This record gives sequence, C-alpha cells and structure tokens, in this order.
Amino acid sequence: MPGKIAASDARYFLGFDGGGTKTECVLVDAEGDVLARAFGGPSNPLRTGYTRAWFSLSEAADSVLKRQKIHAGHIRGIYAGLGGAGRLGVVRRATTFFEQGYPNALVRVTTDLDIALEAAFGAAEGIILLAGTGSAALGRDADGRTARAGGRGPWFSDEGSAFDIGRCALRAVVLAEEGRGPITALRKRIFAWHQSRDWDSLLEQIAKNPDDVFPKTFPLVAELADKGDNVAREILSAAAKSLGELASCVVRELGWRDREIPIAKVGGVYGRSKEFDIAIDAILTGLFPRVRFVPIAVSPAEAAARAAVRLGRAKGNAA
Repeated sequence: MPGKIAASDARYFLGFDGGGTKTECVLVDAEGDVLARAFGGPSNPLRTGYTRAWFSLSEAADSVLKRQKIHAGHIRGIYAGLGGAGRLGVVRRATTFFEQGYPNALVRVTTDLDIALEAAFGAAEGIILLAGTGSAALGRDADGRTARAGGRGPWFSDEGSAFDIGRCALRAVVLAEEGRGPITALRKRIFAWHQSRDWDSLLEQIAKNPDDVFPKTFPLVAELADKGDNVAREILSAAAKSLGELASCVVRELGWRDREIPIAKVGGVYGRSKEFDIAIDAILTGLFPRVRFVPIAVSPAEAAARAAVRLGRAKGNAA
C-alpha cells in the first residue's frame, strides 16, 4: 500500500455519472484534460442499495487510477452526479463515502440530471430530457431558475424510461397469452432473452431485482419495433408521448411560450431504435414548433470531472 500522500501532490480530479444501469468515471488533470475513463455497474443507491453502489463507484475509480498509476491520495476534487441524489440523505452518505476514500479531495455530490444539464448546456439555458433506466426532464432559464418533472422512481414515475418500456412489454406478453391483447413477437422471445424457462423463473428474477429485468427488456422491444412488430411499436410510441409530457411540464413551469426551446436528449433509450427516435422527434416538434435539438459534446461524467476542477480552483482562490 502507498504511503500517505501530501495534499500538495493531489493534482487530479474525478467525475462520476452514476445511474440505475451503469457508472462512468472520468479522470482529468488540473487543466481538465481527460486522462482515463472507465465504467462500472449501477450506482443509484435508492435502486441498487448502498453496498452495490459503493462497489460500482469504487470499481470504476480504481480502474482509472490504476491506468494512470496513481492512488486515492492524488485526487484533489470529486464531482459526482448520482441517481437518487435528489434526496439529502443520499447526498450526505455519498459525500461521506468519497471523503473517507479520498482524504485530499474536495467533494461535491449532486444528481445525474444536474451533470447532464452541465454536459449539454454548460451555464446556458436549456432542457434535458433524460430517458435511461429512469426518466425525467430538467430545465434552466437564463436567470438560473430551474424546473423539473419526473424522476421519482419506477413505482409511480419514470414514464418513458427503459424500466417503463420493459414493464409494458411484459404486460403485453401476458395479455397476448391470455387472449386479451394482440399477438406480438415479444411472446416468443421474452423467456430466451432473459434466460428464463418460464414465468416462474422470470418472476423470481423480478422479485430479486426488477432493474435486472425490466430495463434490460428495452433492447428487445427496440429490435422488434424496428422489425415491424405492432405491439413493440405502440409501446415505444407511448413512451415517446410520455417523455414529451415531461418536457411540456418543464416548458410550462419556465414560462417558455412562443420561443425557441433548446432540448438535449440524454440516456440509453435514445439511439437504439429508429422507430423510437422518429417518434420522439415528431412528438417534440409537434409540441414545440421552435424546438432546437442540442447535441451533447461531452459525456456527463466528463462534464462532472471538469466541474470538479472548477470547484478546486474556486476553493484555492478563496483560500
């Protein structure tokens, strides 16, 4: 084990983007240049539990440190955007976790939505429409005022997310089997997709961890929708409509009427299905005739790492 490292030798910064499916960690130097990038498992503590979240964060961080041949004591700042960090208790526990593991680091923990907004717009105004394991919309106007919709968890929110799409897909299979819904290719593929023998074994997987089943059903829905399965197409169309409603809620709260609406689409649901991508663009264009789609130039984890650099500079200037 390395000896204690002086604070003056802590010259590196970490940025984290932790969600319900995966974690990305980016290591940068004092100039914000990316030195290493790594991925780990899920790290939303409210969905996966704190133990698994800490393991995923540590796994990703250890990987980038090893590549650069440095240690935890070399880290001067950490900026982590985590799913579930909208709750103060999560922020406190995550901050303590990082402070204990990185003794020379200044730590800031925020939500994955905040770092996605940073990645898309920096300090400028705009709206992010997140569709990953969960879903949410977050907007900020030119005065720094924010508005949010969705993102309250899978049981009564997260409409249009991969979790929601997967849940709708399994329900469609049940309805088809019972003759209460249309025939769908999902019925023939669902058990093999999840390596399950039957409903009993699949239900055991769901009971153990719903996030290991519902979000992972989304790629199958995307595949079959693009092959013309009507049920899969309807599921994705409904998801696009739900996401549009989230964006509309934020637009109303910000008071953005009859003006350009800058929107960045963020998350793993986008770019997996031509059917869905066409549907969501049509929904948003119909809702907001002056919508402007903004591409994300850097990953949220990279934006978080550079925010850690700025945080460190501000702390140094204040001192």
